Amino acid sequence: MKISLEGQVAIVTGASSGIGRAVAEAMGAAGAKVAVNYRSQPEAADEVVATITNAGGEAFAIKADVSDEAEIGALFAETVWRYGAIDIVVANAGMQKDSGAAEMTLDDWRKVIDVNLTGQFLCARAAIRQFRAQGRRDVSKALGKLICMSSVHEVIPWAGHVNYAASKGGVMLMMKTLAQEYAQEGIRVNAIAPGAIRTAINEQETQGEAAKALLKLIPYGRIGVAKDVANAAVWLASDLADYVVGTTITVDGGMTLYPEFRGNG
Repeated sequence: MKISLEGQVAIVTGASSGIGRAVAEAMGAAGAKVAVNYRSQPEAADEVVATITNAGGEAFAIKADVSDEAEIGALFAETVWRYGAIDIVVANAGMQKDSGAAEMTLDDWRKVIDVNLTGQFLCARAAIRQFRAQGRRDVSKALGKLICMSSVHEVIPWAGHVNYAASKGGVMLMMKTLAQEYAQEGIRVNAIAPGAIRTAINEQETQGEAAKALLKLIPYGRIGVAKDVANAAVWLASDLADYVVGTTITVDGGMTLYPEFRGNG
């Protein structure tokens, strides 16, 4: 079955690389017009736009720091100006600044929380306001669809990454609270929690001996690719998932099954 998002408009934040890039390209391939957000990689964002448009879709690249309220406002305003509406928002942009908690600077704590959690809140608030303002459209059963990008570390503690884990735990309860608050208006809010996904950023951790060690944590026996997450995002954004509300779709090959306990711990 081919999932269609024809006639819909999607914003994907952090879409110039990795998971965000795969999500943006998959949304475009499914027929959505896509705002490809980036913060610091304009050439990479242009490549994403080219991939979508060369396949017959519509897309444009736009710079915005998701932790900046004014820039989020401009991102949404530009998308509406170009395409007339917004139907799907994928709040994907995120970052890591890793260290042990005792060594972590307050700046590194705040920066990760600002981007990963506050940035998703700002996107969510802008999305809800836009969905309400434009009203129901004939392109989807829902008033609007918001997808928060979480992580398996919304449930798995991660030593050496306390700011990241805290941000993703916050995303999980933020998503559920928003879903509880706005489902009655026809707004579907859900999340995706990727596990180990092979991207350019973590190439060192997903190749060679490091990959062998990582695979011990993945019962399904392979490291994920960004397309695995993108497929879940397209499905969540479609009417095939119309009764899915306030749920985290975990895309992790079974990592959250705690495989260390297969032999009784």
